[in-house]
Amino acid sequence: MGSEGEAATSLQVLRRLDTGPRGLTEAEAAARLADLGENSPPLPHSASWPLRCARALRDPFTAVLLTLGLVSALVASWGTAVVILALVAVSCGLRAAGEHRADRSLAALRQLVAGTATVLRRGGADAEPRAREVPVADLVPGDVVRLGPGDLVPADVRLLRARGLTVHQAVLTGESAPVAKAAVDVPAAFDAADGTDGADTGPFQVPYLCFQGSGVASGGATAVVLETGERTRFAVAQGAVAPREASAFDRSVHGISWVLIRFMLLTPPLVLMANAALRGRGLETLPFAVAVAVGLTPEMLPVIVTTCLARGAALLARAHQVVVRRLPALHDLGAVDVLCLDKTGTLTQDRPVVESALGPDGDDDPEVLRWAAAGAWWTLQLAELPAPDALDEALLAAAGPVGEEYDGIGAVPFGPERRLATAVVTGALGTHVLVTKGAAEDVLDRCDLDPAERERLLALAAREAGAGLRVLAVATAEGPARTRPYTAADEHGLTFRGLVTFRDALAPGAAEALRGLTDLGITIRILTGDHPATAVRACRDLGLGAVEAGVAADGAGPEAGGPAPEHTGTVPGPVVVARCTPEDKARIVAGLRAAGHTVGFLGDGVNDVPALRAADVGIAPRTAVDLARETADVVLAEKDLGAIGHAVTAGRYSSANIASYLRVTLSSNLGNVIAMLCAGLLLPFLPMLPVQVLAQNLCFDAAQLAFAYDRPGPAALRRPTVLRPGAFLRFITGFGVLNAIADLATFGVLALALRGPDALDDQAVFHSAWFTENLLTQALVMFLLRGGTRFGPVGRAAAALAAVGLLLPPGPVGAALGMTGLPPAYHVLLAAVLGLYALALRAVRARHHRR
Repeated sequence: MGSEGEAATSLQVLRRLDTGPRGLTEAEAAARLADLGENSPPLPHSASWPLRCARALRDPFTAVLLTLGLVSALVASWGTAVVILALVAVSCGLRAAGEHRADRSLAALRQLVAGTATVLRRGGADAEPRAREVPVADLVPGDVVRLGPGDLVPADVRLLRARGLTVHQAVLTGESAPVAKAAVDVPAAFDAADGTDGADTGPFQVPYLCFQGSGVASGGATAVVLETGERTRFAVAQGAVAPREASAFDRSVHGISWVLIRFMLLTPPLVLMANAALRGRGLETLPFAVAVAVGLTPEMLPVIVTTCLARGAALLARAHQVVVRRLPALHDLGAVDVLCLDKTGTLTQDRPVVESALGPDGDDDPEVLRWAAAGAWWTLQLAELPAPDALDEALLAAAGPVGEEYDGIGAVPFGPERRLATAVVTGALGTHVLVTKGAAEDVLDRCDLDPAERERLLALAAREAGAGLRVLAVATAEGPARTRPYTAADEHGLTFRGLVTFRDALAPGAAEALRGLTDLGITIRILTGDHPATAVRACRDLGLGAVEAGVAADGAGPEAGGPAPEHTGTVPGPVVVARCTPEDKARIVAGLRAAGHTVGFLGDGVNDVPALRAADVGIAPRTAVDLARETADVVLAEKDLGAIGHAVTAGRYSSANIASYLRVTLSSNLGNVIAMLCAGLLLPFLPMLPVQVLAQNLCFDAAQLAFAYDRPGPAALRRPTVLRPGAFLRFITGFGVLNAIADLATFGVLALALRGPDALDDQAVFHSAWFTENLLTQALVMFLLRGGTRFGPVGRAAAALAAVGLLLPPGPVGAALGMTGLPPAYHVLLAAVLGLYALALRAVRARHHRR
């Protein structure tokens, strides 16, 4: 819809659309629908199963595993190839299944928000128009629609007739107050009845235009449809959004992946060159080199990650009706340290409540509330379209039964060009009383006041507005009864009665949910299109403490950057950023991410789509507009901060299990690889046969599936869980070296203690002893380095792994793998080595936690 359509008169618009006030005929509407398509924004198509699985291969570890599996097949190491390729298939299948379940859940939610519109259609060119309900998707440009209280505006429309029309545009502009609309252009901008100035939202403030996605608050109108489908401003917002950047999960896993991939790519050449140079063994060591590289690889990472996240997502959907559309978003929720959200509908309800009633002296005066409520009552009773606005409802709720003691005579309703309304009621015998309420400046202009008193009362209203309250002035005038109708010209010579102030009604449970989120170490940022004082007042009422406010238009806000979260406990910048346009929100979110924070954003309107894409994890309620809901990574059944707290907790549990798995497997694997490389250079034979390396890896990998079902300790919930490559590299290096020392100590025990028929040159004994020691040390690492303190699934899996290490070598499977039973003396020496290793492991772990 271009500027031509916005600026043209209603007659010019009707001619351009080849329609009229009587609407289109059924044939014309059907032809236009076939030509222009349905009135619905484009939705992303659901991916096919092969495409979902192919996308899973973009994960670096999955791609490397696939490569190693193919290399194993090329060197005829079929056992290795089968195991690795099976892991790749399971990982891809799990990830695709999780995304498919999320899409199905979202489709079920989408079906709950279908709608219809009231449209004038004619059976033929000469037939009379009939108003009937049609699906919103069937509307076409040129249709004439009727709007009433509670209706959603079904397309971009130009008003032809309107009476007392106000619309909510929060999903488009973020404004909490309804905006008055009129069928004709008015020369001056106008605001809501509270008199506070609104954000500059461009075409959305044009009085004769209404846009798809907004809702009728009061009044009624007849309008002609200008644009539908992909051409509405509602849908165009999707095309203006920048491509999404990598999320926190993607950055973390990719960083860790490439560190290990470099190790893995270096390992086979080093093994081959070292054995060729020192032992004269060449390509015959290639299967062993591949097995060592696989030993360094956390083969189960894709499976563990997908299983952890899928279990957490399934639990959230079942227990809290939270749909995770993109599985890695659950980890991102656990890593969030800044949550950005709007005020209206999230922290506050979309309605005001009375805060106080003040007399001209600024003191409490209940009589002011009584007069204001009486005026609201009779304005409603005498209105042609009986639909109270939000302030009227708040007045009647606060004052209780009032107004019925008078007889109503007439009403001069609120209009876009006048920010006040007047009710006329019977007074004393033979008199009528005018009760006028509205914006302070407009009411005071009609009062009989000297200039100094008027300035004092304006200052009083400004003081209340500066405290974040909406202000309604009340005045009355008494005169002789008459039969002639009352008009706006009679609103003069009024007596000022006082002010009624309103605050935003707080959302139920919002204060408790905010405390829960801050207890989780999450900093809250409010990005709103509202007036700064209004937003600050709501935040203080919710217990956010000392609230600093900024205005996006002035460049205030946290987007300027700051230290990364590991270096500071606070997030720089104001708690509230007001006057936010969609671009401002996206810019602030991007600035926080650039400063090193993991950012979540909760939004439900078209104006929130850029920020939803800019955040690490976008969150939207089921009631959000289609575009916002499709853009979001997480969909809530309701716009409830408590549900976000549950989702963050589930994300941290999943992330803690993934982090525990990575710490355990990488440190253990690195230690084993170092020890094998050293032993391979010192021994006259391979330290372990390739098939034994793979069997050991398979046992360890199977045991580590328990991490997907573990329950971490309470410490996992205290702060955001972020997988930082640098921290992991330091951790696995320290504990990996400790693990290698334990392995080499075992090698020393074997070299010095075993004699005679059990001498070191007995390769079967050596292979069996190291196989057992490796599985026992891995079991110790699993139990001692995990995040929790309960025995749990990981404890049981570690015990089973230790049992396999002791029982497999002397059994038939061990014999098939080239191993044999160990002499009793070895078990005594092994117990001593493992005891010392466990003590050292606990000491180093305690030192690590203190640091």
